[in-house]
Amino acid sequence: MTPPAVLALRRMYAMVLRHLYLFRKSWIRVLEMAYWPTMQMVLWGFIAKFLATNSSWVAQVPGLLVSALLLWEVLFRGQLGVALSFFEELYARNLGHLFVSPLRPLELVASMIAVSFFRTAIGVGAAIALAVALYRYSIFDLGVPLVTFFANLLVCGWAIGLMVAALVMRYGLAAENFAWGAIFVAAPVSGIYYPISVLPDWLQAVAWCLPTSHVFEGMRAVLLERTFLWREFWTAVGLNVLYVAAGIALFLAAFNGARRRGMLLQIGE
Repeated sequence: MTPPAVLALRRMYAMVLRHLYLFRKSWIRVLEMAYWPTMQMVLWGFIAKFLATNSSWVAQVPGLLVSALLLWEVLFRGQLGVALSFFEELYARNLGHLFVSPLRPLELVASMIAVSFFRTAIGVGAAIALAVALYRYSIFDLGVPLVTFFANLLVCGWAIGLMVAALVMRYGLAAENFAWGAIFVAAPVSGIYYPISVLPDWLQAVAWCLPTSHVFEGMRAVLLERTFLWREFWTAVGLNVLYVAAGIALFLAAFNGARRRGMLLQIGE
């Protein structure tokens, strides 16, 4: 007769194997395990490098960090608002039912963007109010340029959110974690807390391809030099047009592929 302890070990071993087989079949899950530690190490490594070589900025760090954090939340909440609006339909297994109705894919995209705007306004609005109450710092001190920063980051977030939704429609909810983590790929090369010049030369070339890097460079120019950089603004606008077009195209392509494979009714929890 097999001892109870041995049976318990066998059951636990079977459960471990189940998850190991799942990892073997899903590269997205394996990638996600290494993702967060890597992003944190890269981001804080560049922050430390910048502060170590720019002591003259230390006195202005609180205002810079709070402004950068609040603007980053606009980007993050904008992206997450689009992705979560889409996920809620998947969780409810409602996606197929939506398209039995007269709703068109582009109308779904527009509605997700509208919901994202309201989610972002509520979430970031609360954070801005707390920044005033706790730190006596108002991001509205940035003045009119704040509107341009807000708009550019929000639009960029929408583009990334649509790409994430397309990824989930293609690979299923195994890719859901990218809704929380995809935006952080851009964090180290966006110059949120430090200038782009801190990055290695080859990485600077990557950074200037992102609208976020131009927005945060513009933010620092307004805070430190009281100068609005029109060139950075228009570059961010142009890049956002390209990213939004790519996001919509990928979403529609993933939707059409899912419809051809009969997946619209099957994607869910």
